[in-house]
Amino acid sequence: MAVVVQNTPRTPLDVVDGLAELGTATVSEAQGRTGTFLPILKPIYRPAKVAGNAITCEVAPGDNWMIHVAVTQCQPGDILVVVPTSPCDDGYFGELLATQLMHRGVRGLIIEAGVRDIAVLTEMGFPVWSKTVNPQGTVKETIANVNTPIVIANQYVEPGDVVVADDDGVVVVKRKNAATTLEAGRKRESNEMAARKRYEAGALSAERFGEQLALKGLKYVDYPYEG
Repeated sequence: MAVVVQNTPRTPLDVVDGLAELGTATVSEAQGRTGTFLPILKPIYRPAKVAGNAITCEVAPGDNWMIHVAVTQCQPGDILVVVPTSPCDDGYFGELLATQLMHRGVRGLIIEAGVRDIAVLTEMGFPVWSKTVNPQGTVKETIANVNTPIVIANQYVEPGDVVVADDDGVVVVKRKNAATTLEAGRKRESNEMAARKRYEAGALSAERFGEQLALKGLKYVDYPYEG
């Protein structure tokens, strides 16, 4: 049996949009360097930067039927997150599915498989992070789950979690932690802005760690050094 879970909870869009502004690197650091997808998923064009509520979708190998079903569950501010039940690099997704998603206000696609029509997707401005690009199409024969928890690129994703994606990669933020992660990320960003000003004025980051480095046993010696 396969199911489509309807009316799943979502993270408020003001929090989602705030996480999008921070970007993947800051978000990952803000939640203790967790949630980062394996770097097997790449954007089909750059620059690209989005965040949205996860709509999760399983697909059978070589079969994109359930992506068409998942579209029916999408709302503005969502990101569709797709994983095959067994590894497959076929081109599951192209311009016609993207057209439907854009009409529904979906912000992008994350898929651990192949996509096609990337020139048109780029012209449309529909961002996709995929495992590969492949013109080989798929069939519509096998059902699977929509809006159930999935594992994609080594990360556990539930519907309504926030997925942040940009040129550096993809990060997931658990729905229950999204607001606190946003707060921590903004604090980190503020600290980095202050550091940037110091470095622009000539300060060096290594100066901050002099005492700790010395405690670790690091010494500065003049040349020639013979050990």
